[in-house]
Amino acid sequence: MSPSQCPPLFRLVAVLAVLWNLAGVASFWFHLTATPETVASWPPEQQAVFEAMPRWLFVPFAAATLGGLLGSIGLLLRRRWSVPVLALSLFAIVVQFTSNYLTTPLWEMMGARGAIFPVVIALVGLFLWWYARLAARRGCLR
Repeated sequence: MSPSQCPPLFRLVAVLAVLWNLAGVASFWFHLTATPETVASWPPEQQAVFEAMPRWLFVPFAAATLGGLLGSIGLLLRRRWSVPVLALSLFAIVVQFTSNYLTTPLWEMMGARGAIFPVVIALVGLFLWWYARLAARRGCLR
């Protein structure tokens, strides 16, 4: 199948993926540049988690969000390299959230409800990687 014969749903998924990952990059930038005044305006639980978070966790956070955006742009451009980039993003998502739960009081403060959004993020990352692999197998990516 030539890229021009890919189903219309392909483009919709790619555009939604770019928008989703732009929100992730915005969140990354917001957290990276948060001033003490900004952090002080957050709920106490969120402040405690942020203050306990090791700064090295911004590395997988960056890889997850920037990799997700780059991989999604690659998907939109129908490039085969989007597959490994989205795989790297998914790996970084898992590292980031696992490390966050292991190094901060996130679980004690938020419990299982605090894991809902990270699980959704990981599932979206898994879906995008799977979808890119499927698109590559079907010949939609070059």
